[in-house]
Amino acid sequence: MSQDDSTYDSVRIQVLEGREAIRKRPGMYIGSTGERGLCQMVFEVADRAVNEVLAGRAGRVGITLTSDGGVRVADDGPGESSLEALMSWTGAGAGLRGRHDVMLGHAGVGLVVANALSSRLTAEVRREGVRRVREYARGVAVTPVTGAGPAAGSGTIVTFWPDTEIFGATEFPFDYLADRFRELALLNRDLDVLLTDSRRSDGSRSLRFRFPGGARDHVRLLDARTAPSGPGGLGGLGFEQEDPRMAGTMEVALRWRDAPDERIRSFANCHPTPRGGTHEAGFRDGVAAALNAHARRRDLLGAADPGLTARQAGAGLTAVVSVKLDRPEFHGSTRDVLGDDTVRGCVGQAVREHLGAWLEAHPEQAAAVVRQAARGA
Repeated sequence: MSQDDSTYDSVRIQVLEGREAIRKRPGMYIGSTGERGLCQMVFEVADRAVNEVLAGRAGRVGITLTSDGGVRVADDGPGESSLEALMSWTGAGAGLRGRHDVMLGHAGVGLVVANALSSRLTAEVRREGVRRVREYARGVAVTPVTGAGPAAGSGTIVTFWPDTEIFGATEFPFDYLADRFRELALLNRDLDVLLTDSRRSDGSRSLRFRFPGGARDHVRLLDARTAPSGPGGLGGLGFEQEDPRMAGTMEVALRWRDAPDERIRSFANCHPTPRGGTHEAGFRDGVAAALNAHARRRDLLGAADPGLTARQAGAGLTAVVSVKLDRPEFHGSTRDVLGDDTVRGCVGQAVREHLGAWLEAHPEQAAAVVRQAARGA
């Protein structure tokens, strides 16, 4: 190798900004240029609309996979004050939003990344009786803001067509999108999402996601493909509680089935935490503590019997644990493990108190749960 080849100085450094940076390295912004990346494009566009609903400024989000390969995201909010403000909108960045905001996208960069990676994007705002539209191509505006006549109602519509130069195949997986929006609606009982697939030759297919029962509905769905609840019969046990010590809220629901396996799903600020963390650890602490206290008080365990472990208490348990924090602390950039020991203590105490009260009020079902857990000793 020559000296020239091995020299790396400021002359050789490329500084990429904005649209150019996104198109050069799309994986940094949406994770991949395959199906996962396509779905992230939808999430980045829907992010703003979802938060409009959760803030009470809109009633519903509509997401349509169009017959010509595009995606239309619409809300019935007041409409952005200007198209320039709409298209410059970005999120606060991964992991930095508080309890009242949801982040669907990979990096929280919003419409900017979707615009840069689309061959074409149309933004429309309906506000104060006027409809305004602007067209973009690969992140660059190709028309001025154009008045398009009177508007009935208000809202914002963004329609985009992914750039085949970036993605190659641009077939959106309906089921993957449905799973994420269903999960999001289960975690936010005020959210109302209508997902429609208009690509089908046999007619469009629509799914509406709205779950006023929150975590209770989530647990019922997780158990939908199994036999009816087992000896615990804890269908519907759930609570939502704020705790200023952890600067946030928790929502928990659980039930036992007559089965050996455990199904616990945990979330932090609406983001799945498949590797758990302090909220999940606190939940397990609380369940074991409540069962052991009840079993000792009712002589369901002998004096010489060891206490039930968290693992035993989880036999046949289906549960959802969701926390929403002002300042979430995650281990690593993937946000799949929640930190902060304060959360563990808060969730553990709340679960112990709520479950303990339920066990006292339902002694026969409580005894059956304790027996099932003890069989796993």
